[in-house]
Amino acid sequence: MLAIKRTIAESLGEPALGVEHVAGRHGISVRSVQRMFEREGVTFTEYVLHRRLDRAFRMLGDPAHARMHVIDIALACGFGDLSYFNGCFRRRFGEPPGYFRR
Repeated sequence: MLAIKRTIAESLGEPALGVEHVAGRHGISVRSVQRMFEREGVTFTEYVLHRRLDRAFRMLGDPAHARMHVIDIALACGFGDLSYFNGCFRRRFGEPPGYFRR
């Protein structure tokens, strides 16, 4: 499971990151990957979304990324749609991404 999570972490910026990609990279079935995450009480998709949001949160508060626009951070974290990113971010952290830039 650690290797799978490492692959996900390395691929978060890829919008097309999916369970098929991860399963293929590790030579196991899609269903096997899904079961691994189910045992941890989360779906593969939820896990990836949370990791992307966590990365975006860190980037928003990091002075090294202060010149990046929110959309650029969203794209760097694998989100292809700013509206979707904003909604997910607000649900997870209670405030819109721009709030953490102030």
